[in-house]
Amino acid sequence: MQLFKTSDGAKKQIDIKFVQEGILAISNFRYRSVIETSSINFELKSEAEQDALTENYQNFLNGLGSCLQIIVRTREIDLDNYLHDISYKSKLEESDVWRNQLQSYGAYVRGLVDVNKILSRSFYVVIPYDSDQKHDFENVKEQLNLRTDIISKGLQRLGMHTKQLSSIEILTLFYSFYNPKQAKCQPMTNAILNHMHDLFVEAKK
Repeated sequence: MQLFKTSDGAKKQIDIKFVQEGILAISNFRYRSVIETSSINFELKSEAEQDALTENYQNFLNGLGSCLQIIVRTREIDLDNYLHDISYKSKLEESDVWRNQLQSYGAYVRGLVDVNKILSRSFYVVIPYDSDQKHDFENVKEQLNLRTDIISKGLQRLGMHTKQLSSIEILTLFYSFYNPKQAKCQPMTNAILNHMHDLFVEAKK
């Protein structure tokens, strides 16, 4: 399966060398880890809470030892599988009352989706580790995981929930960016990840 059907320019932009143990490697000895984080509704906080959040965020930024990249991804929620499940359950339902309820609910949701796009937002923090020379991967992993842990704890002190993306989650993120339709019908699997790792090992020989 071809993961990224892109032009040569886009391939250069993606520039993935390999993904291993939750670390993304790109050209010129550059490495990245990715944290997915929750959000905070600042407007719903009291004035005192807003002041405390602002101060804590300033302290967080001032304490950073390196730059960060913040990605806010907005996408339309795919409800096709959900609607298919409702239709399937309604066909199996023996009670006329419950069957009608399921059919009415399915029609309502489908009509809602047809008129309005239902959007979701995901938030990511990309943490870099750049070097001017090749390093042992274990050393890279140690340094990058240390930075990731520090930043995760800083975000948690702001009241956010954080999660470092695994290798397959990082590849799935790229996959869904560049091939959203294909990602829907052919999701990323560990078998594909292992195959890509084998190709990388073979290329290094």
